[in-house]
Amino acid sequence: MDTQPLDLGPAARRITAQLDAVDDGALGAVTPCPGVTVGALLAHIEGLAVAFRDAARKEPGPATDSAPSVESGVLESGWRTTLPAALDGMVAAWRAPDAWEGMTRAGGVDLPGQVAGMVALNELVLHGWDLARATGQPFDAEDAHLRNTLALLADQGDDPSPFGPPVPVADDAPLLDRAVARGGRLPDWRPRG
Repeated sequence: MDTQPLDLGPAARRITAQLDAVDDGALGAVTPCPGVTVGALLAHIEGLAVAFRDAARKEPGPATDSAPSVESGVLESGWRTTLPAALDGMVAAWRAPDAWEGMTRAGGVDLPGQVAGMVALNELVLHGWDLARATGQPFDAEDAHLRNTLALLADQGDDPSPFGPPVPVADDAPLLDRAVARGGRLPDWRPRG
């Protein structure tokens, strides 16, 4: 895993750029996360953006004390404005060098700032991929982000990631496929229909 703080901006901007292609009729569509709709995924992304913003600022509270539930997320009206703003706030908070230092709290767990930043990046990369796949959009990510995502998930050994059990892929599969597979996703997932 990279020991230098990374800029979460590209991963967050990728999600924001995808929002224009998400019409209201797509909010009930399925995603690569079993039982999770596009609307619930977007609500989850907004909730995690707020939680990791507060974690970066070392501001414990309701947002950092529990993990936002991806299955039961309720997308509020105005999400086209509030979600990009939440992502921007998260990115700005993680640009502060002290965000990556000391201890913080996210998802109800105390952890080093460096680890929390990597988890935040992992969330953006994997859920950005989820959103792209669910809405038929292309997805790419910086190699450094994918390497850190893969390393973070590989550090869990054979334990399933919070996203599901790892999916086997060839050792020489593309880096993106290996990262999403380690995150419990089928790299070739497509919506039915």
